[in-house]
Amino acid sequence: MRKHRTSLIALLTAASLTLLSACGSSAQPAQSPDTAQTIAETEEEASPEAATQSSETAQEPEKNGDIVILYTGDVHCGIDQGFGYAGLQQIRDYLIAQGDEVLLADTGDSIQGEPIGTMTKGEIMIDLMNRMGFAVAIPGNHEFDYGMDQFLSLTEKADFPYISCNFCREDKPVFPAYRIFELAGKKIGFVGVTTPNTLITSTPRYFQNEKGEYIYGFLRDDSGKKLCDAVQSAVDAAKAEGAEHVIVLAHMGDESEGSPWTYADVIGNTGGFEVMLDAHSHDTVQDKVKNREGQEVLRSACGSKLANIGWCRISADGEITTGLYTWNNKTAAPELLGIDNEMAEAVASATEELDRKLDEVVAKTKVDLIIHDPTEKDSSGKPVRVIRRMETNLGDLCADAYRDQAGADIAFVNGGGIRAGIDAGDVTLGDILSIHPFGNGLCVIEVTGQQILDALEWGAHDVPNEYGGFIQVSGLSYEINSATESSCVGDEKGMFVRADTSRRVENVKVGEEPIDPNKTYTLAGHSYMLLERGDGFTMFDNAPLLQDRVQLDNQVLINYITDTLGGEIGAAYENPYGQGRITIK
Repeated sequence: MRKHRTSLIALLTAASLTLLSACGSSAQPAQSPDTAQTIAETEEEASPEAATQSSETAQEPEKNGDIVILYTGDVHCGIDQGFGYAGLQQIRDYLIAQGDEVLLADTGDSIQGEPIGTMTKGEIMIDLMNRMGFAVAIPGNHEFDYGMDQFLSLTEKADFPYISCNFCREDKPVFPAYRIFELAGKKIGFVGVTTPNTLITSTPRYFQNEKGEYIYGFLRDDSGKKLCDAVQSAVDAAKAEGAEHVIVLAHMGDESEGSPWTYADVIGNTGGFEVMLDAHSHDTVQDKVKNREGQEVLRSACGSKLANIGWCRISADGEITTGLYTWNNKTAAPELLGIDNEMAEAVASATEELDRKLDEVVAKTKVDLIIHDPTEKDSSGKPVRVIRRMETNLGDLCADAYRDQAGADIAFVNGGGIRAGIDAGDVTLGDILSIHPFGNGLCVIEVTGQQILDALEWGAHDVPNEYGGFIQVSGLSYEINSATESSCVGDEKGMFVRADTSRRVENVKVGEEPIDPNKTYTLAGHSYMLLERGDGFTMFDNAPLLQDRVQLDNQVLINYITDTLGGEIGAAYENPYGQGRITIK
């Protein structure tokens, strides 16, 4: 019965997948990125009979001489989203049943992004990748979010190698630059490369020694030459070792701030490889880019959270094509198709482990940490929420965590981003996750005192009423004169436009010094407010970005409580109304 069930799922999967074949070699015209066909229509060898084969079939399928590299990227712990790992196994087993030889590769940012990663510092993700049978992986910028020691420990736990031609410690490579695998009688070389912007998109101190000196790096220079030279050297070495085809596994992306290290920059200044399987910018662009010799290189990216599985097919006659299997349903494939395979069971087990982790006691608090007033009730007798209109001890704690983890002058947290309080007593991981459930990222920007003043004015414009953008602060104090009518002007979308000369925010101090409108300060906060104009904070547009989403919001709080505070929240936060940072007159 189990065999027939698995066979049926394989057939359902074949009928439900969408195949985008966006890039191919010149021997055969590539399809448009908009062309969508089912597997059965696109893969000539696919048939209902073949689809009913499964990995449980006793007889080995006849090999057809084709090689398929299935690749994932920016999974961000989305193990049960999109195709999920269960769907990835189903695709792999389906292709093997057709006679393909299949290799699994990952292009970075797999171990961070959901509570299951945060709670285990990436360990469960490595366990699942081992079970899935990945053959090779590269570090993305977020592989380092749990600290350098933890990442290096995870690479030792992995049953597959990490490769990178540009991740160095004191100018010496940390990992091999490339790896060669033999498939279908051919040697296929894989070269790894990670964006040099990792130094600002993960926590900078993780790359430093105790003196604050950078000892780890990614060959970051203004011209991009060091990076391209490293890629070229690795490609040449792989070919000298006999690789017939070379594929670059990249975590580069196409974001403008990544210049001169975008995928197009690297391809355009190197040669000798035919394909780049890329990640980092969460795009799904299937592209052809000319290398320095004017030859076209296929570039493929597969988005994030396993909404797509990327593929690169090397046919028996050397034809190379790339594309995506795309899952367009809101319901994840394992749930919708009822996939029951080894990875479905492994993911279920990991989810159970997460539930146990969420109940673990990781800290203690001697005080109630509030978002509701401890005494005031509304007309129906319910506690009144005050986190969005006045200082609270939990607001102080959250802002302190951002400033501590970022090493910034000032930190802001919007009251609307703090969703639950904690009663005195034991603190579980689940409690902490309930405070910051959104998965926003810690950022640091450079701002002027005037931008700070505009932000405070905008955050206070609706006091004494609730406003999600009311700012809880660290490293700074201010007064709100509620008798002064707000002069803030917003647009039709609720975005800040300006604040006129009549202001209700007064006596702003950074530390003990009055704020200087012309001076620059480092400001920590989360991506929603600082980068994405959340709650209408437009005054930070185009501010220099010093750290870009280097930790998840809940991770920031976990690290502060468990590491900096030693696991105990004590007398410093005993006043439910905070430490006097915000005074409302």
